[in-house]
Amino acid sequence: MMCRAGGPDPERLGLDPDDPDQRAEFTALLEDDVDDLYENAPCGYLSTLLDGRIAKINTTLLTWLGYRREDLVGRRHFNDLLTVGGRLYHETHFAPLLRMRGHLSGIALELQAADGTRLPVLVTSTVKSGDDGQPLLIRTTVFDARERRAYEAELLRARREAERDRERLQRLNATLQRTLLPAALESVPGMDAAAHYHVASVDEVGGDFYDLFPITDDTWGFFLGDVCGKGVGAATVTSQIRYTLRAAAVHNPEPAAALTHLNEVMVRNHEPGILRFCTVIYGLLALDRDHPEGPRVTVTLASGGHPAAILLRGNGSAAYLPTPGGQLIGALPEPDIVTVTRTLRSGDTLLLYTDGLIEARTDDGYYGESALLDFARSQAPASATEIVSAVTELLESFGSGVTDDTAVLALHVP
Repeated sequence: MMCRAGGPDPERLGLDPDDPDQRAEFTALLEDDVDDLYENAPCGYLSTLLDGRIAKINTTLLTWLGYRREDLVGRRHFNDLLTVGGRLYHETHFAPLLRMRGHLSGIALELQAADGTRLPVLVTSTVKSGDDGQPLLIRTTVFDARERRAYEAELLRARREAERDRERLQRLNATLQRTLLPAALESVPGMDAAAHYHVASVDEVGGDFYDLFPITDDTWGFFLGDVCGKGVGAATVTSQIRYTLRAAAVHNPEPAAALTHLNEVMVRNHEPGILRFCTVIYGLLALDRDHPEGPRVTVTLASGGHPAAILLRGNGSAAYLPTPGGQLIGALPEPDIVTVTRTLRSGDTLLLYTDGLIEARTDDGYYGESALLDFARSQAPASATEIVSAVTELLESFGSGVTDDTAVLALHVP
């Protein structure tokens, strides 16, 4: 004789399955076990007729809801146990889908207990059909979802708190980022200047920087660069660089001297195990407003490992100002600093940028220096405001392809 899977083993209970009397005793015990499993299962069981009237309900579900069996069986419908919203959902979605599919699983509903309290549950229903294929009744299993609902509520609370923390961090980052950049560019007499800072991620403070400031009536200093890394550490170094270069210009405004002084400061403040260096272009503008052929500006650039600037000429051409071999600032005690001098005439524009622009990802790979030069040629001649606006639109067109902050600075002789 075989016993049902999961039922008691007659031999383990000391019964002989070949003895008629003991076999009857075992059968009664087995039937009692099945009934107990149904009535006191860890989940609710419910059988309803096709019109929804309750035909059978187990003790577990009765206990959860606080009803007596005679209060429900043959008297109430499954819909009567639902909240108002649950009834609406049952009539418009649950019941039609169940009739169409014959089975629905894991539907979240709320039952209303006899005392008016709500019980969140997960419901699985199956349509039982006869031998002729016609539906006879609906069997429903009900799982208590109170702990799950409490967990979901706690998860939602934690998520909202995390979102509030992130918003606070983003506001802090934005405030810190603004302190690392000039509130507005100084107005250079006889020139047009414009700048833009593109933030790649609001969750981190970038290390890109720029500035433009007067040294004498006819001499102006400017710089643009990028610090290694992100976050508060990079912001600290950026702040140090900005004030160091400003201070260096007071003692010796020559670009190479300013970057040499910056390198000494960064090397002296180096902390073991922490990478603290930057790429930077530092420039000096010497204005000649009385030149007989129109305004002239002599620009001297010193580069410490930074991407080359682009010169857009008033005649519509554009080319890089190469500064090959310039080394990172803060990485070596005595870096090689490359200097180049050019004259800006009427209509010329000098464009400086950080590597977030040329390292933007496109469908074909990195955007690159060649594509940027082609872009500059398509825009020349252009004022500082025009070229910065065009580059801003270009950065926005990359979308999420811009993975690093980008600073842009342009200087134009009208």
